[in-house]
Amino acid sequence: MKDYLLLVLLFTIPFSGQNQEQAIENNTTRKVTSLNGYWNYIVDPYENGFYNYRYEPFENQENPSENAFFTNSKKLSNADLIEYDFDKMDSLLVPGDWNSQKEKLYYYEGSIWYKKSFNYSKSNASNRVFLHIGAANYKTDVYINGKKLGQHTGGFTPFQFEITSELSEKGNFIIIKVDNTRKKEGVPTLNTDWWNYGGITRDVKLLETSSTYISDHTIHLSKTNTKVIKAKVTLNGNARSTNQVTLKIPELNINKTIETNDLGTASFELTSDAIKYWSPTSPTLYNMELSTDHDIITDTIGFRTITTNGSEILLNGKSIFLKGISIHEESPINGGRCNSPEDARKLLEWAQELGCNYVRLAHYPHNEYTIRLADKMGILIWEEIPVYWTINWQNKQTYVNAQNQLSEVIERDKNRASVII
Repeated sequence: MKDYLLLVLLFTIPFSGQNQEQAIENNTTRKVTSLNGYWNYIVDPYENGFYNYRYEPFENQENPSENAFFTNSKKLSNADLIEYDFDKMDSLLVPGDWNSQKEKLYYYEGSIWYKKSFNYSKSNASNRVFLHIGAANYKTDVYINGKKLGQHTGGFTPFQFEITSELSEKGNFIIIKVDNTRKKEGVPTLNTDWWNYGGITRDVKLLETSSTYISDHTIHLSKTNTKVIKAKVTLNGNARSTNQVTLKIPELNINKTIETNDLGTASFELTSDAIKYWSPTSPTLYNMELSTDHDIITDTIGFRTITTNGSEILLNGKSIFLKGISIHEESPINGGRCNSPEDARKLLEWAQELGCNYVRLAHYPHNEYTIRLADKMGILIWEEIPVYWTINWQNKQTYVNAQNQLSEVIERDKNRASVII
């Protein structure tokens, strides 16, 4: 009897971060405003910008002191006791780690505050805007225009916050505090065998959507019939119910419209005799479009099955022998943490040159660039979260942290044909 090697697990987990939203998938197909580039920064080893002298968080005060860094206060006269000014500080490139950018920060572990100013005008007054952060290592506090958006724990998975009600057309500023301090109860824990890069290591962008948008979708082959494609779509917004959703896969002559239920979900089941199955020797991808009256997204999807039969691994019902290596997310181009498609492509090309049909992404989720390139290049992927060595499982919050990181990477990559483990 064939057993499925991997089942997609979806978790709904209460974890750190007020107002944190599930990260929007396929965000490059929407209206995106990049906030990448140089951000001003302040090194804060004593966290004087976060706590007062009694070690009480400024953000918990009804009227936070101007010395709270997230207020971005300015000294207007010599009588003002404000001892910082972001706009007079040095800058760090985002995405990027601070260790490889500044020699004095090479070994630094602790908190650094980042600040970026921007103007923004929505294309439609009713649209919504989200701040999306691809990853920041490790504990991240996020503020916009002096207001706390939330907190995220974990160094390698995406997170986002809705900022629609906080935006102005001019003079916005985002302040992000990143703390890469290793902790016994962390995931990973104190002792690892990779460098503890600190900083905002992946893309930061603003995503603009309609008031009701496609927030999630899953598409895959049926477990019992490889000629059947199953898809589930979820809408977010006040108009999510009784909404027409259309799924198109032009190469397979698929064009079907159904209506969402009261929860804003719609499920498709489609049959095609023309499916070419994805594999390392033939990494076939199909163009997919999902649309409503309010929203449209596109993606490239590969269809394959992965099962086991005794000790055999079967890809599309045929035995496959995995030949691969482990890859750390180290930039072969600029040094430091990988943060570009060029970094990802070079590492995967080297693996292919060695004869690999498979790679293990050690020991943490790599950039989404890597997974999407593996789809195109026909490389099978084992990806994992940094549950490594002496994880403190006696601490219940440690388990919840690990579970949340796993949930976030599954949500990001669940539609990628290359991911088999």
